[in-house]
Amino acid sequence: MIKPVIGLSLVLALSAALSPGAQTRRALVLDDHSRILSVGDPQRSPDGAWVAYTVTTIDADKDRRNTDLWMVKWDGSQQLQLTSSPDNESSPRWSPDNQYLAFVASRGSDEEKKKGGQIWLLNRAGGEAQRVSDVKGGVGDIQWSPDSTRIAFVAGDEDPADEPEKLDGWKRKTTPPIVIDRYHFKEDRTGYLQDLYSHIGMFDLASKTATMITKGNTDDLSPSWSPDGKQIAFLSKRGHADPDRTSNEDLWVVEARTGAEPRQITKTAEGEAGRPAWSPDGSRLAVVIGDTDRFAQYSMGKLIVVPSNPPAAAGPAAKPPIYMPSLDRAVSSIAWSADGQHLSFLLQDDRTNHLATVPAENPNATAQRRSTGRRVISSPSPGKDGNFAVLAAEATRLNEVYALEGANLRQLTRHNDPLLAELQLATTEDFQSKSKDGADVHGLIVKPAGFTAGTKYPTLLIVHGGPNGQDQHAFNFDREFLAANGYVVLAINYRGSAGRGTAFQKAILGDWGNLEVADLLGAVDEAVRQGIADPNRLGIGGWSYGGISTDATIATDTRFKAAVSGAGVALYMSLYGVDQYIVQYDQELGQPWKNKEAWIKMSHGFFNADKIKTPTLFMGGEKDFNVPIAGGEQMYQALKSLGVDTQLVVYPGQFHGLTIPSYERDRLQRYVNWFNKYLQPAAATTASGKAGG
Repeated sequence: MIKPVIGLSLVLALSAALSPGAQTRRALVLDDHSRILSVGDPQRSPDGAWVAYTVTTIDADKDRRNTDLWMVKWDGSQQLQLTSSPDNESSPRWSPDNQYLAFVASRGSDEEKKKGGQIWLLNRAGGEAQRVSDVKGGVGDIQWSPDSTRIAFVAGDEDPADEPEKLDGWKRKTTPPIVIDRYHFKEDRTGYLQDLYSHIGMFDLASKTATMITKGNTDDLSPSWSPDGKQIAFLSKRGHADPDRTSNEDLWVVEARTGAEPRQITKTAEGEAGRPAWSPDGSRLAVVIGDTDRFAQYSMGKLIVVPSNPPAAAGPAAKPPIYMPSLDRAVSSIAWSADGQHLSFLLQDDRTNHLATVPAENPNATAQRRSTGRRVISSPSPGKDGNFAVLAAEATRLNEVYALEGANLRQLTRHNDPLLAELQLATTEDFQSKSKDGADVHGLIVKPAGFTAGTKYPTLLIVHGGPNGQDQHAFNFDREFLAANGYVVLAINYRGSAGRGTAFQKAILGDWGNLEVADLLGAVDEAVRQGIADPNRLGIGGWSYGGISTDATIATDTRFKAAVSGAGVALYMSLYGVDQYIVQYDQELGQPWKNKEAWIKMSHGFFNADKIKTPTLFMGGEKDFNVPIAGGEQMYQALKSLGVDTQLVVYPGQFHGLTIPSYERDRLQRYVNWFNKYLQPAAATTASGKAGG
């Protein structure tokens, strides 16, 4: 169903009516979490006239999210809501002939939904969307062929356990036992891994048939059509003796037909990543290259270009030249210009993310930025005219679709303007500090609305996960919610974080909980020195590696009066074979029985639990295979045994990242309640004391 939406001129008028001059802005509250509209996946149409994208809403009453498809005109004059079903639609993809918009959705009866997401087509001439595929288990990552007659997709092997009564030796409808013989045998959300893999398939629109092109004992991912429509490039670990024992994916090409034998294009010691990009003439492939298995968790993407059909005598490329060799920053989202003269990419750099280009024929050239400023650009979709549809966000602006024309950003959508017009948000600024060893550390400081210089505030050190990620200039509800409750928030890119170069990222290799802690404490020292942070009202918290760092920090320094550790662990050895990181453990740390000293050293947070004086709230998902809840349970038990005030919250059915809206709100309310109890007793006595579900 296509819904016309009011023109942007009226949207702007409504936003103006809600401007500061028309009403008093208010502080952000927990209920605003359900009002945020998440805009994503912009896709420019082949004629350049429209941009399709997704909008995800939260239904607080039904406690679920729903994603619909929208499109906006390139000149910003009109928006259309394309779908409005109660089911999620994702991955809008234009056919190259501009006739159809394909997407993935799981719709229909309960029986039909069990098949998973299928390919749907929306004819631009009008009418309802039609489901065209019927692939058991569903499809994902759809990509049109250049002639608009076929769609490549990724689909998993059929699981015989879906029909247990048909299994040899198992005559019951009861779920059969899970039999495992793989080295890497579990993954968050997927669960236990059996001999089932994802492969490249192809759907033919004329015959309405789907066929699988690749097969084998490894995953094949990120399909990309050659310009002539005869081949598909993809990434895979095939070719390794045991693909489970490496993270190294190489670049492969296969003819777009059943039974074709894939050809290996790269055979590098480092792993390739992202979606391969064909040059317009089909002679070359551009792709991101990372690092070796030992450094995979600290990988920083670089750009390489290789021949798509190397001579047989040459074999797969083992050491392709790196573009922009002096660029010590990560690149991603590679694309060729329509004339083949330039390559575009996202450039991650010290709390920001921007779009940049480099001449295709000059690998040693310097990257030229197309966007600037303290913002985060993502999801670029190039047009034939050299301009891009992108997502752009700032600390006080949520992701919206923009047109990037030359170096000019022009906003196309304003889905969150009405909400933002109501809010008095915090002030986010760059922050810099020195660690005890002299390391220069960067991050952000978030000051609550109405911040008064010279006043010391209760301050929270909120640690990001990864560690290979960064706190950046983009809207962050957690930081805003904590600031709205009267806290200064420090978001510090400790060593191990992205955005500062490969040496900075690799600094913590095999030595977790050491330099990160020094960097976090150094930032707190600086905030205290500046007279911003009240040294008697300091808190710390984080999720995933943020929770891990929290455990290590409170075992090192007793200055924090409250802590929240989400999805963390301190006794690393206890997760060997329990979480999903077996390749990293064996490659980076070595097996525990061979390198026990390193494992014990990194587990100092647990072995020094008797030094912890900080009241700590531990949290996690019941089904987390990334950092299993056992990590939090162990620390909770340790502090409980020691008589330190502590609590454990387990979210039923949740994995590493919480996805149920009420649980997400509950987590945030528990953060505030816990910190208020120890850092702002007056605020705690006026709060309900309940969580926010």
